[in-house]
Amino acid sequence: MTTTHTYDVTVEWTGNLGSGTDGYRSFSRDHEVLAGGKAGIAASSDPVFRGDPARWNPEELLVASVAQCHMLWYLHLCAVGGVTVTEYEDSARGVMTMDESGGGGQITEVVLCPEVTVADASMVEKARSLHADVPALCFIARSVNFPIAHTPVIRVQEN
Repeated sequence: MTTTHTYDVTVEWTGNLGSGTDGYRSFSRDHEVLAGGKAGIAASSDPVFRGDPARWNPEELLVASVAQCHMLWYLHLCAVGGVTVTEYEDSARGVMTMDESGGGGQITEVVLCPEVTVADASMVEKARSLHADVPALCFIARSVNFPIAHTPVIRVQEN
């Protein structure tokens, strides 16, 4: 039997400045991302595309999803593999390449740069190698058509 999971999200446009979309510059790209009673995420388009720089944009959310999924699977693999992680932070970067026509584009790569702290020096090599096992498991990585690289830094917790 196949198991499925569904994820219901509502995107609500909040950018009607009074005249709707009667012109390209007459409306805001602001919107809210909502799901199941959770706090909404204030979102917009990338500022390059007339968005609000104080709000999340779809490209950032996609990169964040890749980084979150990698982290969660990595922590799982460490937990079941005997590696005690005490800190984890990732400075992820996505690259969007625009079409030559300027009318569209796509995310062409994401680079994850996790900085991981482990409890003991004996765990460093396994901690490093487990990053390579994540792409086969991460739901998001398996769902996108661009390469995801990772350049982890592993540190040992200071006592």
